[in-house]
Amino acid sequence: MEVYLIRHTTPKVGKGICYGQSDVPLTESFMTEVEQLKKHLPVKFDAIYTSPLSRCKALTQLLVSEKINEDKRLMEMNFGDWEMRNWDDIEQGILNNWMRDFVNVRVPNGENFIDLYSRIGAFADELTSNSHKTVAIVTHAGAIRSFVAKVLEIPLKNAFKIPVAYSSITKLTISGDNCYSNIEFLNKV
Repeated sequence: MEVYLIRHTTPKVGKGICYGQSDVPLTESFMTEVEQLKKHLPVKFDAIYTSPLSRCKALTQLLVSEKINEDKRLMEMNFGDWEMRNWDDIEQGILNNWMRDFVNVRVPNGENFIDLYSRIGAFADELTSNSHKTVAIVTHAGAIRSFVAKVLEIPLKNAFKIPVAYSSITKLTISGDNCYSNIEFLNKV
């Protein structure tokens, strides 16, 4: 199975703002980014999945003509009380505690990385149990890192070493026994 993990285009949100599951608009470069992405994708997919957030849905609708499946499990990490706040405005003691162990420490009224990984893991297990040959998944950086970490069995503490830029494509080839056989980073910016 070829899985194309596609990160949404550049959001229109201030630098340094934490926006995980907040529904934020896209920048004026949206159509240019869409056209660049199309150059690196197959013409047809067996299945297309998207996060329900508008920054992913808008992209998905322009990339494919097939039926689109929205799945809440593909949403970005829930940053709870930190959503739409500047990282510099978050109480430093709490932020530092989370940054030391983002895998296990939950954001106040939000998730930790294990929560996100568990959602994505359940989605990935379901996906790899079917007979699709080519799949597109339009989602977020955290979700992509979680998917790759699961398939490649990367420790979660190392997941942020996986490069995931806006409008990037991470292509995984997964064999029938759910083993990874190849990873490619397409359309790197």
